[in-house]
Amino acid sequence: QEELAESGGGSVQAGGSLRLSCGASERIFSRYGTGWFRLAPGKEREFVAAISRNGDVTYYRDSVKGRFTISRDNAKKTVFLQMDSLKPEDTAVYYCAWQLGLKTYSDYRSYVYWGQGTQVTVSS
Repeated sequence: QEELAESGGGSVQAGGSLRLSCGASERIFSRYGTGWFRLAPGKEREFVAAISRNGDVTYYRDSVKGRFTISRDNAKKTVFLQMDSLKPEDTAVYYCAWQLGLKTYSDYRSYVYWGQGTQVTVSS
């Protein structure tokens, strides 16, 4: 079932910024929390950030704290990942995913809906 779509990936120089968007159907957006994961070649899928259904609680992996910001826009039914001060090690395919409850926010296996992924490339 395809009820969400990602956009905003691209190629930037180190220190640059990108804003990723993940739009969802109302059915998903109104019931699920959202996580962002990334996958680089030869690496395991890595948790990046998550936000609760009502937007009151956010989580970040240590390496992106202070640089990335996750947010929700209820009117647009969209979750954003603002990425500033990008580093080459941020290069990966980024995926948004959706989970009821968000109890295990950093475990990709707890998410039931996934976007198609968007490529982020940061050059040095």
